[in-house]
Amino acid sequence: MQAEELFRVALGFGEQWEVVDTQLNVEAKRLDVRLDFVRGARFPCPVCERSCGARDTKVKTWRHLDFMQYALYLTAPLPRVACPEHGVKQIAAEWARPRSGFTLLFEALVMMMVREMPVNSVAGMLGETDMRLWRVVDHYVDQAVEAQDLSGVERVGLDDTSCRRGHDYVTVFCDLHERRAVYVADGRDAETVAQFAGFLSEHGGEVGRVVEVSQDMSDAYIAGVREHLPSAKITFDRFHIKKHLGEALDEVRREEAKTHKALLKNTRYLWLKRPENLTEKQLDWLDELLTQPLAIVAAYEHALRFDDFYELDGAAAEEYLRRWIDEVKATDITPLHSFARMLEAHWDGVIRWHRTRISNGLLEGLNSLIQAAKRRARGYRTNRNFKTMIYLIVGKLNAGPVIPAPN
Repeated sequence: MQAEELFRVALGFGEQWEVVDTQLNVEAKRLDVRLDFVRGARFPCPVCERSCGARDTKVKTWRHLDFMQYALYLTAPLPRVACPEHGVKQIAAEWARPRSGFTLLFEALVMMMVREMPVNSVAGMLGETDMRLWRVVDHYVDQAVEAQDLSGVERVGLDDTSCRRGHDYVTVFCDLHERRAVYVADGRDAETVAQFAGFLSEHGGEVGRVVEVSQDMSDAYIAGVREHLPSAKITFDRFHIKKHLGEALDEVRREEAKTHKALLKNTRYLWLKRPENLTEKQLDWLDELLTQPLAIVAAYEHALRFDDFYELDGAAAEEYLRRWIDEVKATDITPLHSFARMLEAHWDGVIRWHRTRISNGLLEGLNSLIQAAKRRARGYRTNRNFKTMIYLIVGKLNAGPVIPAPN
């Protein structure tokens, strides 16, 4: 078998194509393979698929999978066909999508690699610009996002995540049953919920079928859910509630550190972690601090007792929380007063956790994956890129080209 025929068979081209030339540039580490269609070959009209003869051609080049250590490029004259019904039409290459510059197999390799490493790293390994690869990733992720069937969505978690330092955020909407992100919107306001409701309706879902939403206590999100997901009951996420309590504890510590600087130096995380999550050395340190007549000690003990609220059931939990709030109000620890008032203002959604048992724990885990990817990439150049990677990492999407069977 001659080299040209070997390449034709190995690359999987149909009988109407033949390899007419190969050129190897050792210095540039590049292998060029030139194709041509056989004399008299006929091609389907792109509109009606009628078999037609070639009218003229337009030469195109595509990057293909590397051949050993050489970058392989295919060049072929793509014919235009003269259809009796639809006129002159440009055919598409069976091995590449229109206007890509890469073969389907090369794009499949790109999509496989970007799931495991940053796009700019993939670009460096493949000798391409990251902008060219982002166009590939965006295309297939957009295609997969639009192909989603959201008809079964009934329980939704929503949370924001930062794109970069500062106040640049996106909101991630998750199907809590499927345990995956289904929509990402710019911003973190009521309008993001409106966008999600519209997207849901356009992809087989029904706004009225969404009966449960897990979220934080953002007034904007609350207003958005009430207006655009009117059938949904809100459960306030326990992780965000504990975050607010942690912030109250830290405020107590910082205020008291002004007068007990040496005693409380470097103790921030002692108060924010559960005792079982501390090292033996940290536990010994904490035990010493708990003997001191400090406001942070009293606040910490109240915080530990608050956790019991999530261990109780139904009416007992509600009664326990009311008693806990009364005890906190009887102290002079102002940050805990503010936390207690927040619980009272959002009472129904806080108590509802004991009925639904839903939370954004899934989203917290997904957010960890998202932020880890962002750190590996050293940030993303645009929000568009960031949203694309969220879908790719935590959307469980089947994003990538469909490779035709070899002829």
